[in-house]
Amino acid sequence: MKKLLFILALISFSSNAQTARGVKIGYIDMEYILEKVPDYAEANNQLEQKAQKWKQEIEIKKTEITKLKDALKTERVLLTKELIEEREEEIAHLDKELLEYQEKRFGPKGDLIIQKSVLIKPIQDQIFTIVQDVAEQRKYDFIFDKSSDLTMLFAAQKYDISDFVVKKLTASQKREEMSKKQLKALEAKEALEEGVEENPAFTERQRILEEKKLAREKLIEERKLANEQKKADAAEKRKKLLEERDAKKNGTVIENKTSDENKDENTEGKKEEGSKNEDELVKTEEPKKLTPAEIRQKAIDERNKKLEERKKALEEKKKKIAEDKEAAKKAKETKTETENKD
Repeated sequence: MKKLLFILALISFSSNAQTARGVKIGYIDMEYILEKVPDYAEANNQLEQKAQKWKQEIEIKKTEITKLKDALKTERVLLTKELIEEREEEIAHLDKELLEYQEKRFGPKGDLIIQKSVLIKPIQDQIFTIVQDVAEQRKYDFIFDKSSDLTMLFAAQKYDISDFVVKKLTASQKREEMSKKQLKALEAKEALEEGVEENPAFTERQRILEEKKLAREKLIEERKLANEQKKADAAEKRKKLLEERDAKKNGTVIENKTSDENKDENTEGKKEEGSKNEDELVKTEEPKKLTPAEIRQKAIDERNKKLEERKKALEEKKKKIAEDKEAAKKAKETKTETENKD
């Protein structure tokens, strides 16, 4: 009856509050949360071992009483009335002791319930504190316990905050072992994660920034590889020129045959012709000396090229800044709309 009245009162309140704003409801599963707490799992395991030991003691007492009952049943015809009554009293006394022992260990106010309550209470207090903090931060109107006496016929997974409570509980236990610097870093990380969960626009902005960062790193890597390739080509070219110069000084010619020429050179005449062609190639590849006017013009062209590249980079930077401003403006508008809806 109390459950029914509570649910009716909740529905009535929700209906009245719906006109002002949407009612935000969440739930937790206390049993699930406790299973995720290492300290509770270890202590509960020790308590379970005690319970098994108590059960074994109860079974031994039951076996002893059963044996006495069977012996009395077998020997009843041989015993006097006084002996029968004495044994029955002894069996009744043992039965009473067994019931008292069962009540002491497993009764509503027994050792198992008491020790479990002592074990679970500090953790429950922590969980209740965290649930209250979560309710205030995320503006929940109601948070229920799925494992309590309140019957929940259906509950959507998206309203389950059990994992979030477990995360908070684990973090609070870790805080006790952390330094001030580590605590500050952890709090900043948690604040960032909560902001991401509560603000989709922030998440989108973070995603865009991450993509830009990756693109920038990729561009830097490509430029680095291109510069290394240019250096390798220049070194190869310089080496080749030095070899050609040394060959001219010594009166020899370096052969620079292609794979096609190697395939076609089957006769001695073709080899001589290839050598002549290579001599002409070496001569034509001699570096051309530039006049002062040509050197000056080349410097002007290079400077103009650099100016064009700088101008282009500046325009791209302006465009990027404008896009970032527009994205931030849209994110702010989205956040304002979301807060107005809430």
